[in-house]
Amino acid sequence: MATHNQVFPPPSHDFELVLGQHLYCGVSCGGPCRCPTNPAKTRSNIVTVIPGSMSLPVLEKEGDIVLGGLFSLHDMVVEPSMTYTSKPPPTQCTRFNFRTFRWMQTMIFAIEEINREGKLLPNVTLGYKIYDSCSTPHQALKATMELMGSHTAESGVQGPSRCKGAVPAVIGDGGSTQSLVVARFLGVFHVPQVSYFSSCACLSDKNEFPAFLRTMPSDFFQVDALVQLVKHFGWTWVGVIAGDDAYGRGGANIFANEVRKLGACVALREIIPKNRAHTAISAIISKILSSGASVVLVFAVEQDAAALFDEALREGLTGIQWLASEAWSTAAILSSPKKYQPILQGSMGFAVRRANIPGLRDFLLRLHPSGTEALEDPFLLPFWQEVFQCSLGVGTKPPCTGAEDLKSVANIYSDVSQLRISYNVYKAVYAIVYALRSMEGCEEGNGPFAFQACPYLQSIQPWQLLYYIKQVEYFNSFGDETKFDENGDIAAMYDLVNWQLGPSGEVEFVTVGKFDETVENGQQKLRIQEEDIVWNGNQTQVPLSVCSNICPPGTRKAIRPNFPICCHDCVVCTAGEISNQTDAIECVRCLPEFWSNTGRTACIPKQVDFLSFTDTMGITLMAISLIGSFCTCAVVFIFSYHRTTPIVRANNSDLSFLLLFSLTLCFLCSLTFIGRPSEWSCMLRHTAFGVTFVLCISCILGKTIVVLMAFKASFPGSKVMRWFGPAKQKAIIGLCTLVQVIICIVWLTVAPPTPRKLIPRESARVILLCDEGSHVAFGLVLGYIGLLACLCLLLAFLARKLPDNFNEARIITFSMLIFCAVWVAFVPAYISSPGKYSTATEVFAILASSYGLLGCIFAPKCYLILFRPEKNTKKHLMSRADKF
Repeated sequence: MATHNQVFPPPSHDFELVLGQHLYCGVSCGGPCRCPTNPAKTRSNIVTVIPGSMSLPVLEKEGDIVLGGLFSLHDMVVEPSMTYTSKPPPTQCTRFNFRTFRWMQTMIFAIEEINREGKLLPNVTLGYKIYDSCSTPHQALKATMELMGSHTAESGVQGPSRCKGAVPAVIGDGGSTQSLVVARFLGVFHVPQVSYFSSCACLSDKNEFPAFLRTMPSDFFQVDALVQLVKHFGWTWVGVIAGDDAYGRGGANIFANEVRKLGACVALREIIPKNRAHTAISAIISKILSSGASVVLVFAVEQDAAALFDEALREGLTGIQWLASEAWSTAAILSSPKKYQPILQGSMGFAVRRANIPGLRDFLLRLHPSGTEALEDPFLLPFWQEVFQCSLGVGTKPPCTGAEDLKSVANIYSDVSQLRISYNVYKAVYAIVYALRSMEGCEEGNGPFAFQACPYLQSIQPWQLLYYIKQVEYFNSFGDETKFDENGDIAAMYDLVNWQLGPSGEVEFVTVGKFDETVENGQQKLRIQEEDIVWNGNQTQVPLSVCSNICPPGTRKAIRPNFPICCHDCVVCTAGEISNQTDAIECVRCLPEFWSNTGRTACIPKQVDFLSFTDTMGITLMAISLIGSFCTCAVVFIFSYHRTTPIVRANNSDLSFLLLFSLTLCFLCSLTFIGRPSEWSCMLRHTAFGVTFVLCISCILGKTIVVLMAFKASFPGSKVMRWFGPAKQKAIIGLCTLVQVIICIVWLTVAPPTPRKLIPRESARVILLCDEGSHVAFGLVLGYIGLLACLCLLLAFLARKLPDNFNEARIITFSMLIFCAVWVAFVPAYISSPGKYSTATEVFAILASSYGLLGCIFAPKCYLILFRPEKNTKKHLMSRADKF
């Protein structure tokens, strides 16, 4: 009975798959075994029938267990012209890659190190079988099929064909595009594949790639690191250039989606074509220039990046801060040639952790074409010819002398200062070996498979090895832990490298930060030493890459129509609103009693606005009031000095002096309307205004009645004046004034005027004014004054035809017309005037009406007294009356 931790073989344990002329028999049974559909056939792991095909060059070494390897030793394949009338020529790969050749040698070094030490797999010898995938999916698939075992018929030999054994695991390939093809093929047979350089996030899908693992972190984590970098430096307008493959397109898509979540925008998004056409790449450079982006991420392999930078050099593109994806962040083909330094100096990117592998350099430099390795290694001769630019056979290059030595050449192959991908290859070999060690240590009857069975190293089933590789967890001699998660991915840890020029003028990869995806929640994944960074153009200041300038405090961002969200205009906050941070989304309205300062960065208390003694309007009204009071006092003085003259005596001197006194109070009461309103000033201003004006109008009313009655009393036998003597006149004035006093007392008792703050939202001022308290009471005060004024006007109008020299009816009529006109105009002006201007309107009405009364009633008399004394006689005053 199987337990919960037992693993059963996959359904594809024994089957035949026919694809065209290719025949695949099931997974190896450890030696010669029979295909169930054709018992006559013996097979190994996978039997491949490729009629007319040619075997690919292979570097192999026999062993008890042979590991497969795929490395892109060449960068491209020359496409032959297909005539379809003859057998196609062998595939020709070009552009030898020293860096990848070092990776291949690192795999061999690790295997030989394990064999030499004999600690992990005692009494077991590892072998290898390595193919060149030439950086193309087609070539990678052909190499994989040969790794799985080719079925070839020996010429002239009759009988069953000879099967060549398959490998239980494959290390490779490097490129994500090649690995996608290989992983789909190997996944069908559950043959474990451990990649050292394929980082496409798509390869984490275990439904599609069940047998794929890698010692290279997924691009999902690399993109996370790049997004954190963009966020850290505040770049919101970033260009993205991607290679036309799974690695470039996949990484660029993830980056674009994640960076948008930060509120940043992709300024441009272009693809480098695989044919690297000059016109297409030139168009990309033009778009970079027109985009205005200062920071551009190039998510591509080093060959595609080199094609882009070659065109950038031709067109003189400078001033761009390049961000490198891991594929070229430490690529020597870009950092070694000094031609790229003007544009790439200061570039920055993430690279996987590096290590110093003891003994590797000496192992790399051991190669020489004169040894036995030249006969076994089909890749050594083209490598040697490319390094020394000589020919070991017939060719156009000068012949090699045999004195060439790798120790005398410094290139990317022998450079072990940046062992990053080489370290991944090293870890991949050891991961498989640790899995084999666990398989060997399995206790019979306690195994993880059906019926507690254990696997056997002598007959390794690939799906069993896959199970053990997934369980690998160990610390290597460098202190780094190697284990795979449920997606076959390794923990993501990156170095942030900065391209800086060293003292010798060569580019140095300076580590200026770390990114660790394994940190606990709440801790910072990205740590940067900004002081160590040198930016493009040898600058020390962080470059600014934004579509629009940063909006300073006091402004807000306004999105431009038909532009990305990062493109905006900076709009000054409206009055009454502020923003105290850069790039504010919106302005904040101040509280009602506060207003924005001139910079729109802070709310300050609103200025209290009232009719003050210190402002121009207040000073002007105060001066007019005091002048009016002085003029009234001057009239009092003139009348007092000339009180015995006929004109003073004829105009009822008692009423005249009382009228002058009330006018003085009218002028002075206007001063109560100026100054900061308080409870006492508010009550005083309205009541003083109401009482003094009623007293004034009452006096004029009394004078009018006296003039009218005096004329009627001039008729023989009339006794009217007995009813309008001085005492009666004063009683009328007192009674009229008493009514106003009673109205004011009731007003102050029920709803007195009080100071009130008027706080308009759209104004920078708090208006401080006196609230009437009761509009009815205020209306009664004004209405009563108006009633007396109208009555006075009516009586004066009735007395207008009396002799001019005898009475002042015309003057009183004219003065009351001015008075009424002023106060009729006052009502709409008062209602429509805002703030302190309503108070100023009321003061102006008081002063205007007071000046009207003073000027119309007393100015003619003072003129006669001072300038026409000959008319200030009784005879002159009575002359018209006698005639009448």
